[in-house]
Amino acid sequence: MLDGVKHIILVLSGKGGVGKSTVSTQLALALKDKGFKVGLLDVDLCGPSVPHLLNLEDQEVHQCPEGWVPVYTDQDQRLAVMSIGFLLKSKNDSIIWRGPKKTGMIKQFLTDVYWQDIDYLIIDTPPGTSDEHITVMENVRQLPCDGAILVTTPQAVAIEDVRKELTFCRKTSIPILGIVENMSGFVCPHCSTCSNIFSSGGGKSLAEYASVPFLGAIPIDPRVGVTGQSVVSTLPNSPVANAFSSIVNQLTVESMEISER
Repeated sequence: MLDGVKHIILVLSGKGGVGKSTVSTQLALALKDKGFKVGLLDVDLCGPSVPHLLNLEDQEVHQCPEGWVPVYTDQDQRLAVMSIGFLLKSKNDSIIWRGPKKTGMIKQFLTDVYWQDIDYLIIDTPPGTSDEHITVMENVRQLPCDGAILVTTPQAVAIEDVRKELTFCRKTSIPILGIVENMSGFVCPHCSTCSNIFSSGGGKSLAEYASVPFLGAIPIDPRVGVTGQSVVSTLPNSPVANAFSSIVNQLTVESMEISER
């Protein structure tokens, strides 16, 4: 049930392993820190990482008359989470489904979860441009979907795959909110020296080539994704926290402009 959702943001990447789920999770946590009510929907059926990233692996989903009740991370119910990981008996279970069963499950996630009234719904998608993506696009096209964030890493092979994701968004008429370059250098926590392990600047170059906004570069920080908490609140002065704060500020401004159109 997406009737009470004010803004929907898709997080996409043509390449696996670029940290898309980490970006989705930290964006949701940062939006919650800014006072918004947020939903986080994990539709990566074969690799659901969100329960692990938020330390929610032992949680279960319950039913109510309105549908599935998402798992909440806080007593104030300001961050609601839904993932197929909550429906598996063991975190080691694998999903071995053909396309129609996958699309059926994603449709259920988009129609049967009782999100109530939330400001933002972040949808973490699997890598690629397959059945799952088409199902999501078809179901959110008529809803308040702000658009998609594309996540890449600086390497050329990742940039090439994300270039295909740009084409996918344009063919399916999904607005592109911008590109995020994740794993953009490693900042030493002791001397603050940045080492560009995977080179740098690929995401910004792609954004300029495609004439879409470059939302920012997020450096590697081993502390991200370990505690299940927002880096903006737990590591407020770190480069990674500054990057996420900047991205969220740009997204909320963009959302306000979209609402006013």
